[in-house]
Amino acid sequence: MSDLNTPKSDSYSMTIGLEIHAELNTKSKMFCGCTNSPEAGAPPNMYVCPVCMGYPGTLPVVNKAAVKKVLSVGVAVGAKLADFSEFDRKNYFYPDIPKGYQISQYKYPLVSGGTLAGVELTRVHLEEDTARSTHDSVAESSHGKSGEKSNEKYSLVDYNRAGVPLMELVTEPVIHSAEQAINFAKELQLILQYLDVSDANMEKGQMRVEVNISVSKSETFGTKVEVKNINSFRAAGKAIEYEYARQVSLLEEGGSVKQETRGWDENKNATFSQRSKEDAHDYRYFPEPDIPKLVISQIPEFAEFAIKNELPELPAVVRDRYARDFGIKQEDIEVFVTDRVLGKFFETAVVSLETSEKVGDSVKILSNYITSDLMGIIKNSPESLEKVLQKITPKNIATLVVMITAGDVSSRGAKDILKIMSDVGVESASDPRIIAEEKGLIQKNDREELKKIMQEIVSAHPEIVSDYKNGKISVLQFFVGQGMKAMKGAGNPELLKGVVLEILK
Repeated sequence: MSDLNTPKSDSYSMTIGLEIHAELNTKSKMFCGCTNSPEAGAPPNMYVCPVCMGYPGTLPVVNKAAVKKVLSVGVAVGAKLADFSEFDRKNYFYPDIPKGYQISQYKYPLVSGGTLAGVELTRVHLEEDTARSTHDSVAESSHGKSGEKSNEKYSLVDYNRAGVPLMELVTEPVIHSAEQAINFAKELQLILQYLDVSDANMEKGQMRVEVNISVSKSETFGTKVEVKNINSFRAAGKAIEYEYARQVSLLEEGGSVKQETRGWDENKNATFSQRSKEDAHDYRYFPEPDIPKLVISQIPEFAEFAIKNELPELPAVVRDRYARDFGIKQEDIEVFVTDRVLGKFFETAVVSLETSEKVGDSVKILSNYITSDLMGIIKNSPESLEKVLQKITPKNIATLVVMITAGDVSSRGAKDILKIMSDVGVESASDPRIIAEEKGLIQKNDREELKKIMQEIVSAHPEIVSDYKNGKISVLQFFVGQGMKAMKGAGNPELLKGVVLEILK
């Protein structure tokens, strides 16, 4: 935050409502045939046509796939799907909307109600996205008879994004902390990705969060302030905390909070005033005359039961299944639910563990190695997640876990083997048994051989033996460490400990 400090008073309550926009990943735009997914670095204003540019005489045609995607979100959150719906014109003038109005939905949204992450929803509706504006660019131009040059600021508009299908989800004002708001937004992002409705990448602007915040001492709502231009979960949390502190400070000083739209300045970690907050009547909504009304019940594939039958396993269901079937830590479950590639890798590896005698223990060990050691390798690797997983493979990491549970390799040896597996180029070369044998990492479990080695080590350290006999039990670990060192990591530490105890007695 900036120089504002969060007030110490507990007498103020904060109420938050979220408006979250997500670009839908359809092949074409919302009301025309222009491509919705131009390649990265595409020239500005290349994916446009007379329809999405609002030329006179053109007529919009509704993207059926976009409607179905929004309805699937409604089914996933237990909402009510509309039987009747229509599009409206939302009138306002800004360079990023070429028609002078935006086709949106007002009175009859596609989806009403529902809950997600314990938060009640108001509605989910469909509209078209605006163009992308770039402000405060500087150009060099000539003026006057002398031709002297001066710098002028100007703005640029790229209409490639104009007309892209945009889902807007509005929550009820029932959120009371930044943490709750962020958790909700993250869960929505997961839902959109699981449903294949949107890639919902906030860094690419595919999902955008707007926060409505009010502060009050009573049970009634205070004056609502909207914060726009939030492009990350972290920024959303910081914007909420800053705005709470700003509004409370105003009220504490005897001032009042003005209803307005504010932006978020990432560099200053502060909100800033943009314009007075508009109400619905300011947009002069009226039904879009060029688009027929939608009667959902007349379209069989839009029926709720049909959409429900097509839904994939959703994040909440996956969490419950992982806890029930695998018994792994909640932190590990969240890693696999959040990263679906890693989750699929884990589940595929579990299948290879079914022949192991201690499947339950093996699954927990597998989960731990993936979320700690393997994740560390992936983080430090210049290669993509998918590339690293292709080299290690679910089958091979399952084999490594079976070797651990069988006592064939130590924990330290397993970590070394896993790193070697990630460095090789082909699956056949990443077989952990071959690597363990080649590197001498197979644990020695011959008790007589271990006893001979440990007898020599114990005899060489009479002073440590004396410490043990005087009650210093921790010296056992010294002997185990010396044994592991003598066998270059190939000793079984549990077996070594038992052998040492036998010798000392």
